[in-house]
Amino acid sequence: MKLRRQLTSNYSASPWKVLITHLICGLGLSSAFWITHNLYNINLISEPTQTLQMIWVIGSPLVIIVYSNFRMNPEHNSYWKALAQGILGLIAGAVVNALGAIALGAPVGTKYIMRTLHWSLMMSTFTFTPAACVFGSSWSDWLRIFAHTKSSGSVDYMLCLPAHGAIIGAWFGAWPMPLDWERTWQEWPICVTYGAMAGYFVGMLASFIVTTIVGGEQHVKGE
Repeated sequence: MKLRRQLTSNYSASPWKVLITHLICGLGLSSAFWITHNLYNINLISEPTQTLQMIWVIGSPLVIIVYSNFRMNPEHNSYWKALAQGILGLIAGAVVNALGAIALGAPVGTKYIMRTLHWSLMMSTFTFTPAACVFGSSWSDWLRIFAHTKSSGSVDYMLCLPAHGAIIGAWFGAWPMPLDWERTWQEWPICVTYGAMAGYFVGMLASFIVTTIVGGEQHVKGE
């Protein structure tokens, strides 16, 4: 079983495939900001709800489409099933992220309901959705890379590092919120979003570097 999992994690995730996948996801995020700024003349500070909505509406379909190509056991798990798993993962991840944010002190009220909803969907796009496309309901694999952080191949690194980066970045981004600076960008969830996106990009870069190193080591061992 362990050998089979390692093979399925490595079968199609060359460093260049990892890079292309991250570039597509990063392009979606950049496109969301370009559209909100140039077509709607808004940004994350002036209109956080609409901007967050644009991020996940554009980003999540791209994430689901590209990560479904890395699904485990493709001979038994169809591409359409992986797409459906990604959509379910997006919704389930949004619920988990929303509850986690509220438990950690995110404001509750009519002013913040839609902000929290769209932020949670964005965070789910960064964290839960890719893993749902690849692993589906394989709870052992979810625990392996997220709870025990035991990555066994390129696809695992491509999933866990950006996800951990987004979560850690959001946590650091929340630090300025309670400070008495009275700045607009301190409101929920503006600085948290910037931190999450920064961590997400760092995680994507780290996963490409790690998969390149791991791929090089495997190539040397193979020779």
